[in-house]
Amino acid sequence: MVRWLATLSRYDQLWFCWCCARSQRFQRQSWIRLVSRSGDGYCYALIAFLLSATAPESGGSFSLALAIGFSIEIPLFIAIKRCLKRPRPYQTLSITSVIQAHDQFSFPSGHTTAAFLFAGIASSFYPAWTPIWIIWASMVGISRVLLGVHYPGDIGAGAILGTTLAYLALLFTN
Repeated sequence: MVRWLATLSRYDQLWFCWCCARSQRFQRQSWIRLVSRSGDGYCYALIAFLLSATAPESGGSFSLALAIGFSIEIPLFIAIKRCLKRPRPYQTLSITSVIQAHDQFSFPSGHTTAAFLFAGIASSFYPAWTPIWIIWASMVGISRVLLGVHYPGDIGAGAILGTTLAYLALLFTN
């Protein structure tokens, strides 16, 4: 593990343990899992379809921006995870996660990256809903910490990466 990631891991473990100590009651609530699941890939396709159907004048551009963004995001976050190989909290700490992650590496959070990518692009096409997109993306990230599969730093990195990719996807489509 590279030096900066080791330093980040020490602080992240402290923050993660602090969050876990205060989140026991949230972990048992099904809405936390539902928020996390709303960050699964098929949900983006469904929401994009519904938005495009309700606003067909911008639907094609919106879908194109999403396609560009996700075609960059998916291989990029997988490559970063495989390069850095940061273990998940339940692999290194004495905790039991509420859910099992789809892959073994933690940094950055793929769910958070995708949620902020979607929120950034959706905010550009549907600006009246911007607060909802940002709150939802943030909740997806927070849910991943509360469920025990990500450190807070994974969420921060995912939010930055997703926002940056949304900006780039929008540049490519304009």
